[in-house]
Amino acid sequence: MKTDLINCSNVFAHKCVKLAINLPKNKLGSHIEGQLIRCSTSVAANYRAACLGQSKKAFISKLGIVIEEADECIFWIEFAKDENLINEKDSKELIVEAKELTSIFIASRITAVRNQNSGK
Repeated sequence: MKTDLINCSNVFAHKCVKLAINLPKNKLGSHIEGQLIRCSTSVAANYRAACLGQSKKAFISKLGIVIEEADECIFWIEFAKDENLINEKDSKELIVEAKELTSIFIASRITAVRNQNSGK
């Protein structure tokens, strides 16, 4: 499952980057472009790092970062849509994917915390 999530988060980051670089080249578009590229690539990079964690505590900590960054992706995509910088069609699938990934990462973190507390 970790390998699948590494791949999914990587593909997600690429999709976000493609969306971001196609935003209008104005002050707001450029700002959102940078923010979306940063947070989406952070999801992929930090999940990859979490999988290399040397302890359960490190894994849980990194997952917290991944969750925050995935949620931030949702924010920036929705914000761009609300500002009419992207259309509903271009944003809908990516928002669904971001929410699914966020849910998976939250569930993984809950499980890891539960296992850590039970001594597994």
